[in-house]
Amino acid sequence: MSADTTKTDAVSLDANDLAAGPALTIAAAVRGGEVSARAIVEATLERIAQADPLLTAFTHVASERARTRADALDAARAKGEALGPLAGVPFAVKNLFDLAGVVTVAGSKINRDHAPASRDAALVERLEAAGAICVGALNMGEYAYDFTGENAHDGDSRNPHDLAHMSGGSSGGSGAAVGGKLVPLALGSDTNGSIRVPSSFSGIFGLKPTYGRLSRARTFPFVASFDHLGPFARNVADLASAYDAMLGHDRDDEAMPDIPASPTLPELPRGADGLRVAVLGGWFAKAGMPQAFAAVARAAKVLGAVDTVELPEVERARASAFIISMAEGSSLHIDRLRERGPDFDPAVRERLLAGAALPGHWIVKAQKFRRWFHARALELFAQYDVLIAPATPVPAPLSGQKTFVLDGKEMLVRPNIGIYTQPISFIGLPVAAVPIPSGDPLPIAVQLIAAPWREDIALRAAAALEAAGIAYAPEPVL
Repeated sequence: MSADTTKTDAVSLDANDLAAGPALTIAAAVRGGEVSARAIVEATLERIAQADPLLTAFTHVASERARTRADALDAARAKGEALGPLAGVPFAVKNLFDLAGVVTVAGSKINRDHAPASRDAALVERLEAAGAICVGALNMGEYAYDFTGENAHDGDSRNPHDLAHMSGGSSGGSGAAVGGKLVPLALGSDTNGSIRVPSSFSGIFGLKPTYGRLSRARTFPFVASFDHLGPFARNVADLASAYDAMLGHDRDDEAMPDIPASPTLPELPRGADGLRVAVLGGWFAKAGMPQAFAAVARAAKVLGAVDTVELPEVERARASAFIISMAEGSSLHIDRLRERGPDFDPAVRERLLAGAALPGHWIVKAQKFRRWFHARALELFAQYDVLIAPATPVPAPLSGQKTFVLDGKEMLVRPNIGIYTQPISFIGLPVAAVPIPSGDPLPIAVQLIAAPWREDIALRAAAALEAAGIAYAPEPVL
């Protein structure tokens, strides 16, 4: 073997190790010239080629786009130009985000007939402005109406900790890709729990920001009054860095108020110092398996939460969330339902058709109740900074599993995975989903819920759990 070949192998090994590690470690190495962005991209593409046939996380791998972007970063560094905070960091996006030149399929068969997007989604542009490199689009539940990560058209995303189990949805590919260490960062959407559920099942950190905090421009909607976009990562600093890079008002998203947003990464060292923390009881202490409540208890102990508080009428909030989701979703898709009904996943089609038949006065009542419920939540945040709740009632069920037993009752899997997430996204609160491994093969997470616009507080609490050693992303089985 020649000396040149030996040197190339050493660089390749470094890139493989780095590509499977934290985003901020990659960025520091690329900025410092210890590894090229191109080497990181090649290692990432190789990892995707090897592992994705098992995970079914990607629906489109943007190889040439990623290589071109990496080469441009390396050329900029060679000229002495400053690189961004996420320089060379690979990321991927749920396939409802527009990527220029790629059809935005949103998990559907029908959208495949659309023209390719002419421009990237706003959040893709912002991550790439910070130096990150998009490597592709990720699998998802059809039109985001899903909690499982299963897709009738592209196959089911698989759990990176046990391939027989679901990854969680609807951002199932995002959970599988980050949990399986294919990419250090991914973007997803959360309408009723679609960031927090994959975070829990796939054992990673996720952030559902306040409604209206991050731009939804050039993404395919589901329920406009609930839809949130946010990042996934394997540690809190990476999560905060991705979130910070995407901040800023965007006139192209009418739901965004023009309010200032401060970076959260500098706040993480403060941890839980001075934070008033309580556990959400009542609805959030019922119907789950022991693993869900054990995770909450461990988080509460570390964060010094001794009080248990209740949100009133949570069951009604969840019912109202269902009604509004069904009504807005069916309104969005009514023409497709009429013209191309057989091309929907039957399970999704049935729920959308049911939404189209809802009485109008139900929807009006649900919206009125929503305002009342939001006011009750704000009353709690007058007393506490963080509320702890389970993220999911169970660890990941088997892929294709139809029912599970909760509180001694056999219940349908699909609608009941989100029993703890729906009431929170219903009123747009920011939530960090934090994995709390217990030694079981399948992970589970807690929700750290903060007052509107206080993502910094949710992430500080997450950082405290990480620093205490109870919150971390477990190694995948791949």
